[in-house]
Order: sequence, then C-alpha cells, then structure tokens
Amino acid sequence: MSKKILIADDEQHILDTLSAYLKAEGYDILTVHNGRDAVFTCRHENPDIVILDVMMPEMNGWEAARMIRRESSVPLLFLTARVDDIDQITGLEIGADDYITKPFSPRVVVARVRALLRRSDSSLSPETQVWRVGELEVNAPMRTVTVDGKRIDLTPSEFSLLQTLIARPGRVFTRMELLDYVQGEAYAAYERTIDVHVKNLRIKIEVDPKTPEYIETVYGVGYRMRPENE
Repeated sequence: MSKKILIADDEQHILDTLSAYLKAEGYDILTVHNGRDAVFTCRHENPDIVILDVMMPEMNGWEAARMIRRESSVPLLFLTARVDDIDQITGLEIGADDYITKPFSPRVVVARVRALLRRSDSSLSPETQVWRVGELEVNAPMRTVTVDGKRIDLTPSEFSLLQTLIARPGRVFTRMELLDYVQGEAYAAYERTIDVHVKNLRIKIEVDPKTPEYIETVYGVGYRMRPENE
C-alpha cells in the first residue's frame, strides 16, 4: 500500500511542486493551505508523514505540530524560511523529526521523506533485538519503549537515537555520528539537532532530566548510554 503524505503550505506553487515530485515516487498526497486544516486532516486521514510550513494563516506550523503531537507520533518535517537556530530548535522541541530551510530542492525533500519513512517503518531486519538498561527497555521489532513497565511514546527520530545508544551501552557517540545514524546524513549545521532530540528523550525517559540516569553527556564529544554495571 502506498504511503500517504500530508503537505501543509499556503503557497500553491510549493504544494504543486512537492506533490509532483512525491507522486512520482509513488506516494499518495494530501494538501492543505493552513495549520488548522492540517490538524483536521491528520486526525481523519492518518497520514504516514506530515510536512508543515512554519508560517501559515489561521494556525502556524508550530501550533499545528503541538496539536498533532498530542494525538500522534507521526513523523513531522518542517519547511521554514527562518534560518535562526532558535526557530529550528523550537520546531524540534515541539516534536518535529526534521526541518528543511527555504529555498530548497524538491529532491532534498523527497530524500528526507524517504529517510523519515525508513525510520518509522516497523518491518525491521531479523537481527533486531530487545535491549534493557535498568528499568528502560527498547523493543526494536515491536518499536516500543517502556520505563518501569510504562509505555513511552517517541517520535521516529527519538526512537532511532535511543536504539542507537542502547544497542551499544558505554560507547561514546559524537553528534555527527548520531546524526548519520538518525538522519542518514551528517552536516555540521545540524549538530544541535541531536542536542534537542536528547533533551526531548530525557524529558520522556528520565526520572530527573537534569540528572540523567540513562543518556550521559560526554562533554566536548557527544553522548553515551550509561552501562548497567556503572
């Protein structure tokens, strides 16, 4: 069955261009012109990925993402004309999985969509496992995360990041390495993306995010999953 992609943007030429490129890849496309319609369509059509422009009438992309995240862990990709770090970090903290700044190449959007869908696909290889550290459990075949038996909802990027860390407890990963694992590409400009995903993960899995028991910061290098025997 074809994957369903929802695109929300108030510029018709962007909707037309992205729709053409994504349809050529075999995806089913839904388009809306504002954040309010994006929330409504996401709720009733259950798309496999949502592409949101930040600046839209009636409801902007950030507010639409907040409402979608309350109901769904669907992959979210932001399109933004804003290049300031604070704007990009705001989107990631809301729960976006990725962002692309305007102007962009439609082929880049297609590549990012493919990467997001791969990360959210539950049909993983037979080598996948279940990992446990303390009360934290990551079940890769089921794509579930629990802490002390309680189910934790993660975005695809958060799940991929956590799986990468817990599969190799004690190993220190640089931010660039984690970007490569999580996004399938690593650019220095996106290094802070990992910091935001780690911050969001800690809020969800740690008892005290300011004093993490699981994901440790290795200052000047990156992050690691603390081994159970430490």
